[in-house]
Amino acid sequence: METKTVSNRMFSIVVLYDMQTKFFANAIEGLSDEDRHKRLNTKANHIAWLTGSLVEQRCEIANLLGSDLKQSAHELFKDNKGIQDDITYPSLAVFKKDWESITPVLREALINADDKKLNESFEMMPGMSMTYYDLITFCTYREANCIGQIALWRRLLGYPGMKYN
Repeated sequence: METKTVSNRMFSIVVLYDMQTKFFANAIEGLSDEDRHKRLNTKANHIAWLTGSLVEQRCEIANLLGSDLKQSAHELFKDNKGIQDDITYPSLAVFKKDWESITPVLREALINADDKKLNESFEMMPGMSMTYYDLITFCTYREANCIGQIALWRRLLGYPGMKYN
């Protein structure tokens, strides 16, 4: 698939986005819902939280770029809410369905983001501003990081390693 972005700066971001879209599906493939909450006696974020967090992040970026979408578990993740003990997070199938819904919407928004929008600053929180490009770049990095954590959980829980095909 040929990718043509409005802003040249977004080409590499969209290439990574497409790779990470597939890696996300590969990372959660075959994982049981029984294992999604396991933390192996650590305080590490479990697979369910990592998965839902990734979906929420894609929704939030899409919304900043003009969409109005929420994942099914929005209330569990809104405002960058961290992992909550004693919460039963949705199944991985629910997260995967929401991922598949938001992915084409955000991809189109990334492709069509122009330099004017990307250079625009906004206030993340009181006293902290950044450009849309900086946020998208950071979130692209974070997405790869979280997918890597899920891939590590696969191995720690006795599953085969994540496939990169």
